[in-house]
Amino acid sequence: MRVEVVYALAHAQDIVALDLDEGSAAGEAVAASGIAARHGLAPAALRLAIAGKAVASGERLRDGDRVEILRNLAAEPNAARRGRARRSRRR
Repeated sequence: MRVEVVYALAHAQDIVALDLDEGSAAGEAVAASGIAARHGLAPAALRLAIAGKAVASGERLRDGDRVEILRNLAAEPNAARRGRARRSRRR
């Protein structure tokens, strides 16, 4: 089956297309992609998603799935919104 593993940074994306055996798991796809090693990520601490929905590393993949390696948010969304509102009121 054909799947993709994606890790998106602010300035670039790392995308690896793989051919895996049927029944492979999301964590196996990430390991086979080599993305975690290239970016210095701890495999045990990775958060993964398929089609924008969080999944466990043991989640079985289907042909055409895109496994996304999630990053931490740069800022908590509500705090960022409050900061923008404060700055706009000062103008």
